[in-house]
Amino acid sequence: MTTVTEAAEGVPVRPPQPRSGVSRSIRDSLVVARRNLIRMTRIPEIVLFGLIQPIMFVVLFTYVFGGSISIGGSTDPKLYKEFLMAGIFAQTVTFATAGAGAGIADDMHKGLIDRFRSLPMARGAVLTGRTLADLVQTSLTIVVLAGVALLVGWRTHENIGMVICGFLLLLLLGYAFSWIGALIGLTVRTPEAATSGGLIWLFPLTFISNAFVPVNGMPAFLQHIAEWNPFSATVAGARELFGNTMPNVPKSVTGAWPMEHPVVASVIWSLVIIAVFRTLAVRKYRSAAA
Repeated sequence: MTTVTEAAEGVPVRPPQPRSGVSRSIRDSLVVARRNLIRMTRIPEIVLFGLIQPIMFVVLFTYVFGGSISIGGSTDPKLYKEFLMAGIFAQTVTFATAGAGAGIADDMHKGLIDRFRSLPMARGAVLTGRTLADLVQTSLTIVVLAGVALLVGWRTHENIGMVICGFLLLLLLGYAFSWIGALIGLTVRTPEAATSGGLIWLFPLTFISNAFVPVNGMPAFLQHIAEWNPFSATVAGARELFGNTMPNVPKSVTGAWPMEHPVVASVIWSLVIIAVFRTLAVRKYRSAAA
């Protein structure tokens, strides 16, 4: 009615402007993310089981290995708790990769991707929305895990701003790895295969690192691998931001640049992983949905 009145009065009427590609992609991604978050609330065991494993790791590593692993020449369990927790946090955000891959593989298996194809939405939004929803779930898991860590004796020694930056660094790595999970989920045929494929490569990645033991106790060839591992850079960066660095443990035993500048190296690694694997995952999605 207003349009007709304005036209009758001689006022030029502008047609609705089409949304830009970026705004459309953001809108569609948020819609898909909301859909996945609602699904998580309706299946609470997804969140519950995602919490149980990291809590078990905290308790087992703290009380089983805490008094037997030497950190800087000391077997004080308190030192090991502060050394350990950044590694447990990093392992938790990266292990969410398996869930991301399984979820996308399940959507493919059920034909949901075909239904998304019929909608006028940005192609990359399906994957971006899924990874954003997984990031929210991982954030909730980290909050609970941090509470458990405080209960078993973990403490930070930096201001709250630095500590928050440490958690953001961890979540950035988790988001980057979720794109690897997305690619795996689009590549395999079943959710079960996606779960296995999402975990099998994570175990060597997380254990050949500085997450659970100092690198200087490893064989020389593994020291180089561990110190150029993007997982190690994030663990070292989180320790630095939490104030959990060990005074008698060297930053690097091989002179690797990522260990000398772990925060910067972690950000670079995460952004490179996002750029590479998002491109590959979106390309795979388009070819799979063609």
